[in-house]
Amino acid sequence: MCGIVGYIGTSEGRDILIDGLRKLEYRGYDSAGIAMLGEDSKLQIVRCKGKLSGLEGKLAEAPVSGSLGIAHTRWATHGRPCEANAHPHRSGPFALVHNGIIENYALLKEELESNGHRFSSQTDTEVIVALLDHEWQQVKDYRQAVRNTLKKLKGSFAVVIVNELEPDQLVAAKKESPLILGITENAFLLASDVPAILPYTRKVIYLNDEEIVFISRSGFQLESLPDGSPRTAFPHWVDWNPIMAEKAGYKHFMLKEIYEQPRAVIDTFRSVIDLESREIHFAELNLDRNLLRQIDKVCLVACGTSYHAAMVAKYMIEALCRVPVEVDLASEFRSRNPVLNERVLLVVISQSGETADTRAALKEGLDKGAQCRAIVNVVGSSIARMAQGVIYTHAGPEIGVASTKAFTTQLIALYLLAAYWASETGKLTREQTAQMIQDLIELPSKMEKILSDTDKINGWARKYMGFKDFLYLARGTLYPIALEGALKLKEISYIHAEGYAAGEMKHGPIALIDTEMPVMVLIKHGPLFEKMLSNIQEVKARDGIVLALIEGETSDAIGEAGNQFGMPVTSDWLAPVLFSLPLQLFAYQVAVLRGTDVDQPRNLAKSVTVE
Repeated sequence: MCGIVGYIGTSEGRDILIDGLRKLEYRGYDSAGIAMLGEDSKLQIVRCKGKLSGLEGKLAEAPVSGSLGIAHTRWATHGRPCEANAHPHRSGPFALVHNGIIENYALLKEELESNGHRFSSQTDTEVIVALLDHEWQQVKDYRQAVRNTLKKLKGSFAVVIVNELEPDQLVAAKKESPLILGITENAFLLASDVPAILPYTRKVIYLNDEEIVFISRSGFQLESLPDGSPRTAFPHWVDWNPIMAEKAGYKHFMLKEIYEQPRAVIDTFRSVIDLESREIHFAELNLDRNLLRQIDKVCLVACGTSYHAAMVAKYMIEALCRVPVEVDLASEFRSRNPVLNERVLLVVISQSGETADTRAALKEGLDKGAQCRAIVNVVGSSIARMAQGVIYTHAGPEIGVASTKAFTTQLIALYLLAAYWASETGKLTREQTAQMIQDLIELPSKMEKILSDTDKINGWARKYMGFKDFLYLARGTLYPIALEGALKLKEISYIHAEGYAAGEMKHGPIALIDTEMPVMVLIKHGPLFEKMLSNIQEVKARDGIVLALIEGETSDAIGEAGNQFGMPVTSDWLAPVLFSLPLQLFAYQVAVLRGTDVDQPRNLAKSVTVE
């Protein structure tokens, strides 16, 4: 949940570390800190409660310098947000930063206190550095002390350590929390996520679980944490460029990422479809027609916004492939002891590829012998490496905490999976598959049309920003989009909003309808159109305010034209992508007008890498 940056090289490292934190600020925001080893090999540590600007202010008053250092931006798990709980934490000659949760920290803390150690924070992280100091006192061998310390930790961690006694070395290790090593000609960088190092290198090594790396200014050594055996790793080349991770003139990252969606959709499907043959080919999915024919159940598992994408996929896969689909929240999946075997396809969905609950669900599937695949955005992420096959969404860096382009590209990846499956198993003819591909090719221009005509959506935001409650209604494949629209409004504007299947109106939600309840309805032409019109009449009869996203032309049956937004026509399976866009824009504009922190909403973090 926290952001880590480390630097060792020949240049002044302070600004590089702060720049890295700025690009990771979406991962945490309640405190920040930096530790540098200066020319005298003495630790200089500055920490601050609040956002990164506060740390920058303190550094302006009390500068630190050096060519080796670590930095951190925090999202609290153990201990309230305050300077004492901010990282880096220090004990003796050591300082470290940490992302993760140490499950046995209370027991370790008790043992250390019995040996005379006194703690100054409420964090599990301080226990790690105190234990390292204790181990060093016992063995007087730095590397062995690090290994001994990390082996005693239960839980998840990514740590980077500096040591006054070893002023030319950074040490880092990981277990179930992301950490990457960036390589340049004259320096090495460590970070929790790619954007932190993009201005300096695109050559990276993704550390595996239970790996430890010892880094000097001239090179690095990778070792297995359990037994110290050497590891070999080959660098990856990151295709993202630094400009993709910047705002590019937009007021917020979220707005930029909303407008990047047509491009992200194209990037996601263009590497998968053959435009001439109108066929779908997945290079890394490892799921051929023989295996597909053996599958008799699908489990889709995800968290948050990705869970809504999985709900849409249930409609698609069951209708096109005629295989039953279960959709689970990753945080609930293991606890229900799911029935899994070699005839079950488990597909986990995660933007970051590091989501802790989703990783755990994937491990459950692997342990029980299911066919395990993943849909992720980050190449080389933990989930991508664990799974037996992967579909990459190619959305590029998504910095805003509220997911936009990651969500729509997940919908595209799932659409392609369903079409590929149905085509490979004879459920779709070549002509039908070609039509699905053609619909997809035409989609980005329809997305552009919505994004170029936002006056009405902006007007709705200005008119209804002061309301305290919203209801979102839809049916069929648009029902999960109603849930997603409500989630977007909640998480960035802090307005209470709920999404419902419109057929459930009479089973409770209708009691809430009055003049203070705007109701956002999502309507597509087809067999459910008349039913949606009936739901709208129920809202109007109780003086509710109707805001309608309607496919095609506006309808007199809905009400005043000013409260209707005409949507481009597309297939049932791609309509969720189009209907997502105005809901994202509406939530964004309401949040801006209310003055909330759009990119870093309170109490949320981008990548939930702890359970």
